[in-house]
Amino acid sequence: MRMNRSSLVLAALAVSLFCGSAVAQDASGAPKGDAVKGKAALIKHGCWQCHGFEGQGSVASSGGKVLAHTQLPQEAFIAFVRGTNRAMPPFSEKLVSDGDLIDIYAYLQSVPKAKDPKSITLLNP
Repeated sequence: MRMNRSSLVLAALAVSLFCGSAVAQDASGAPKGDAVKGKAALIKHGCWQCHGFEGQGSVASSGGKVLAHTQLPQEAFIAFVRGTNRAMPPFSEKLVSDGDLIDIYAYLQSVPKAKDPKSITLLNP
């Protein structure tokens, strides 16, 4: 059976969809999360209590660290949450799924960055 070019393209697309991962990935190959679901998971799992609703950190409760725009790669972020032995207790997959952590990471990376104080006229007389 001979296939024309468009049939070959469709067949290749079907094979890649069938064989490919069901999870979208970012440029580094890490699973790509959903920022909207991540915000909901951050609230659901209580992360906001120490880290704020936008990952901005807090001085109120044990000095929750700033998480927004973390420089940690996604895999390192998940590993830290799972195995920390610092002020934050570790969270097993029974408490927070990998999927939720991937979504939380996506949300934290999507939070708009704060304005540069020099760009705020009221702060610069």
